[in-house]
Amino acid sequence: NNDILRRVRYIFDFSDPAMLSIFQLGGYEGSKPELATWLAREGEPDFVLCDDEKLARFLNGLIIKNRGSKSEDIPEPEPVLTNNMVLRKLKIALNLQADDLLAMLKLNDFALSKHELSALFRRPDHKNYRECLDQLLRNVLDGMEKHYRKEIK
Repeated sequence: NNDILRRVRYIFDFSDPAMLSIFQLGGYEGSKPELATWLAREGEPDFVLCDDEKLARFLNGLIIKNRGSKSEDIPEPEPVLTNNMVLRKLKIALNLQADDLLAMLKLNDFALSKHELSALFRRPDHKNYRECLDQLLRNVLDGMEKHYRKEIK
């Protein structure tokens, strides 16, 4: 979770106040010192694990920031986040289509078919559901970095 938070921050060059405002949109009032503990690297003395609920609130806030709110209510965060849920929330927040995700994976020399990708977004009880493994999520984030960071520079 901390790695996802750090990488999204880097990809979009979010400042501390921007990160805190995204958390706020997701319904969490974080503080700068608390954010610093989540952004610290594992093994550093001030490192604190960012739990699934806080990451879900951040990703929900990112969706609201980029796409607007569906209603006045702040969406309830999932108590447990899977890589599939993280991928889905990033896809929604960035308004990405399957071809966009595949292009980002290709930037990272990672081959995936449209069918394999669509299996990641199915319900877990669907017979063609596929679990998103850490390696795939890392490759998506790396591809996003290559895609979005070149636009920032």
